[in-house]
Amino acid sequence: MTKWLHSGRRRDLCALLYDAGELRAQSLKSRLESHYDERIDPQSFYATLTSLVESGFLDRRTEGLADVYALTDAGERALLDHYEWLSERIGGGAPDEPPAGGVSDGETAGVSDGETAGTGGPNLKD
Repeated sequence: MTKWLHSGRRRDLCALLYDAGELRAQSLKSRLESHYDERIDPQSFYATLTSLVESGFLDRRTEGLADVYALTDAGERALLDHYEWLSERIGGGAPDEPPAGGVSDGETAGVSDGETAGTGGPNLKD
């Protein structure tokens, strides 16, 4: 696992950007605070974003007064690699296999919105 994935906050920021495409920093911070159900120190938050940009996992551009962030190809690859690794441990197999005791043979029973039938995991990209 690459060093940047050691931080849950870094992974979560990348997951939010994978889902949204790109976000202004304040919107990204608000979504992460909602997920964590707690306030995030702004200095720590922006330091995390800067680290991800400097590592090549995020792109930053300025739009008016706001910085807008998006996942780079390297960031997307690292996030999907981590998702695959996590899926193998949680589901007991590769992400394209149903989890142990899960739905099989193409059935979609019990698949909720935001999940992909047969993967047992979230649909991370439309």
